[in-house]
Amino acid sequence: MTVLSTVRAAAAGALLVNAVPHGVKGITGQSFPSPFATPPGVGLSGPVPNVLWSAANLAGGSWLRRGVTTPAERRAMVLGAVAAAAGLAAYFHRLPTLPEA
Repeated sequence: MTVLSTVRAAAAGALLVNAVPHGVKGITGQSFPSPFATPPGVGLSGPVPNVLWSAANLAGGSWLRRGVTTPAERRAMVLGAVAAAAGLAAYFHRLPTLPEA
């Protein structure tokens, strides 16, 4: 297992876990922070941008996931997913509550 394969696996996990909240908020018609909001990552984006961002994360994570074959790479992918979930939860917890867009 190389450093590159470890980073690729962790990035796959992070992208796949990030696809979930954007997809859920998008398909339920709710606003949610995204890179397309103003300001990025703080303001709220509507459902369509969130569904598109979820799809982009899912596509990127799935593409990176193709190379994850060894048990060590699978562990790196899970750790990447857990780290991303914890980091994003901590980040969004600090944001002020914004009204629906």
